[in-house]
Amino acid sequence: MYLLLLIGLALSSTPAMAQFKFGFKGGLSSYNLTPNDLIISNSEALKDLDIKVQQADLGIHFGILAQINLGGFFIQPEAVFNSNSVAFNIQDFREANVVEKTLHEKYQYLDIPVLLGPRLGPFRLGIGPVGHVFINSTSELFDLDGYSQKFKELTYGWQGGIGIDLWKFQIDLRYEGNFSKFGDHIVWNNTQFNFDQSPSRMIASLAITL
Repeated sequence: MYLLLLIGLALSSTPAMAQFKFGFKGGLSSYNLTPNDLIISNSEALKDLDIKVQQADLGIHFGILAQINLGGFFIQPEAVFNSNSVAFNIQDFREANVVEKTLHEKYQYLDIPVLLGPRLGPFRLGIGPVGHVFINSTSELFDLDGYSQKFKELTYGWQGGIGIDLWKFQIDLRYEGNFSKFGDHIVWNNTQFNFDQSPSRMIASLAITL
């Protein structure tokens, strides 16, 4: 809300300089995940499960953006639907013979980044905060007895990168860091777990402005 107020004040105080664009965007993203194994033990301190991140699949995103240009600077708030999936390698030690399988989880979020920074001709250098509003998750890990999920409704991170504006098109390449631990939604027999790494992403987007 404060950001919207500042944008409104800036636009009203510099009407000759301010330029406003609205557009639609979409693209791909890729998680960068190399966390440690998640070891789940039973009450006798014996290993029940060993969960590893096997592969982070390419994610997709699409949404809307607004760009406010003020002289040599820009502010760009966005609302973007984001879907990513991760494959886990599971070793289950609860049977007489160790069972190994691959299970997938998919996550959907509404991402709300706000980037600002300088313009250098057609190029933009931007950085700013991003909020992730949890929407939904589907998981094959529910096939394992004792598994449940507890997602935070809102988590935070940051995005930074470079963009280029060519006529009505925008091309962006960004890096995203996050302040929460990957897998902190995992609950096993009422105990919450997480991997040791905060998730990061590379994000490539193409937008068209009106």
